[in-house]
Amino acid sequence: MLDDARRMQRLPPAPGVGYKPQHYAEILDQPGPVGWLEIHAENYMGDGGRPLAQLRHLSERFPISVHGVGLSIGGEGPLDAEHLARLKHLVGWLNPASFSEHLAWSTHDSQFLNDLLPLPYTDATLARICDHIDQVQQTVGRQMLLENPSSYLAFTESTWSEPDFLREVARRTGCGLLLDVNNVFVSATNLNYSPRAYIDAYPLDQVGEIHLGGHDEDQDDHGQPLLIDSHGRAVVDPVWALLDYVLDQSGPKPVLIEWDNDVPDWPTLRAEAERAQSALDRIPA
Repeated sequence: MLDDARRMQRLPPAPGVGYKPQHYAEILDQPGPVGWLEIHAENYMGDGGRPLAQLRHLSERFPISVHGVGLSIGGEGPLDAEHLARLKHLVGWLNPASFSEHLAWSTHDSQFLNDLLPLPYTDATLARICDHIDQVQQTVGRQMLLENPSSYLAFTESTWSEPDFLREVARRTGCGLLLDVNNVFVSATNLNYSPRAYIDAYPLDQVGEIHLGGHDEDQDDHGQPLLIDSHGRAVVDPVWALLDYVLDQSGPKPVLIEWDNDVPDWPTLRAEAERAQSALDRIPA
């Protein structure tokens, strides 16, 4: 468990956006309601250059959230010590307001798979995830948030529901949670359950950050809807409605707009942040 002094990082209960270098000047000049920025850790693990110089300048104006995509928290093997050391260095000099990773795996033996792959929710998986989170939090010296995945299949060997699994991880490790509302909607559609029932079971009191993103629509081999978490388009109306349902229960939270593929111009992305601000404005502070 982490002591209270190492839990203090916080993002404001405001809209944030995933930072893209092509938006650098406009973010500084015309941020609109954007109150914080998120970066992918792996893009900033170098030793210098324009990306780090821009990030240092942005961090003087905006709280920064560091979102990792490469630790493979759910991997069967040990965490990559070199990757973890680079992450520690980044978090050390940047001092972000938040740090998060995914409930997923992306490594096998010495191979890195460019995907975030799902896990069975078993006691063995729980123990491994908790050991890895303990290692990460002790190494970087701060609380980590763990993000719920987007799912395209369910494991017959699972003995925990996803909300209960995440609640137990948070209880054992002292980590917080990152609730990706689009991932809930995608998983609920693909696996045929109610997204609102998922939210009702979810430990919202542990949530330090909320994500929203776009998804693509497809069909499976049986002609049933299949949603793909693509981060390549605007957030759809049912996901906005699900955000309203979350905020009605949780109160105001930091809400991130993720748009990582086919990245639009700044006015389009800022308009998504403005819609997130409208959702937050509905909720009493």
